[in-house]
Amino acid sequence: MNKIIGSADEAVADIPDGATLMSGGFGLCGNPENLIDALHRKGTKNLTLISNNCGTTELGLGVLLKANQVKKMVSSYVGENKIFEKQFLSGQLEVELCPQGTFAERIRAGGMGIGAFYTPAGVGTKVAEGKETRVIDGREYVLERPLKADFALVRAWKADRWGNLVFRKTARNFSPLMCAAAKCTIVEVEHLVEVGELDGDAIHVPSIFVKRIIVGKDHQKWIERRTVRPRAEAR
Repeated sequence: MNKIIGSADEAVADIPDGATLMSGGFGLCGNPENLIDALHRKGTKNLTLISNNCGTTELGLGVLLKANQVKKMVSSYVGENKIFEKQFLSGQLEVELCPQGTFAERIRAGGMGIGAFYTPAGVGTKVAEGKETRVIDGREYVLERPLKADFALVRAWKADRWGNLVFRKTARNFSPLMCAAAKCTIVEVEHLVEVGELDGDAIHVPSIFVKRIIVGKDHQKWIERRTVRPRAEAR
């Protein structure tokens, strides 16, 4: 049951060209930094990435985009990345935009075996083009299908050797949902603990959804836009 892998490079070694990959993160918060760097070094091509966004021009998943390793993005937000804009407008990058709540629910549906669901989000917009719609109780809904992946790369705050996971605050974001929706979940953990040390009621993802764990190193925990208010003068 020990799922610890020696390095990030070893953990992603079998991710092939053309794979569909989920990556946790909200902006740059909760990015699996070591795993992304390892995938960049490996040079895997033609990836379909399912992630809320694609990092920034120089950070997060943006390094894969910059290296022309990404074929398609399924995302909710496309700002903060000039290369994303350039590749999309030139037709190099295929983009599937999805309202953020729908995005989360599609991932959850993928993990829970739900075949499809109706939502009012996106009705009457380009998001609904080509999709089935239905009026329920006088309101129009659009049918959305689940998202699944070959691999999920996520970062947890704590994990034990079996793969029970605990996330910290905003870094939790979409990662627990992705753990269930991928065939193989690879976790980068900040703090590794022994089995039994985690409070069972505090575990966000049980070990059954986790295949591999690496202990991350030198996490930078980037911030996209640092916004601060003026400090009051010392008295």
